[in-house]
Amino acid sequence: MEVTTRLTSEHSIKLFIQRDYSEGTAVKFQERFPAELEGKIDRGKFVDIIRHVNSIYAEAESLSCKAFMENCCACLTGYLLLLCMPTHYEKCVRRAAQYISEENDRTLTQNGIFMIDPMEKGLRCIEVCISSNR
Repeated sequence: MEVTTRLTSEHSIKLFIQRDYSEGTAVKFQERFPAELEGKIDRGKFVDIIRHVNSIYAEAESLSCKAFMENCCACLTGYLLLLCMPTHYEKCVRRAAQYISEENDRTLTQNGIFMIDPMEKGLRCIEVCISSNR
């Protein structure tokens, strides 16, 4: 498990929280606290944010009667149903993006940190930008 760090031209640091494949290929990000964030944010708060994002994606990929019926109805309508309504997965992805946005506004930006929705990186990683000036 590693966190990739890159210095940008704007004197900010970009961290990339990588996917955790230790339990399979489900969308799950490493819950390790990066050393670069030491002193900028509470360790527990940051790990809680990552865990909550992981739980939203776990819910998105979980099997349920609702998801089963949704897929059956989509199949029966030649997948035209998916043009009319968002899927359970899409709703969860939107909820994860909204949660990250709220945490940016509530906690992270006041500490000079900005987290980017992992969908923008194709669910490969969570990008975290650390500004050198608050």
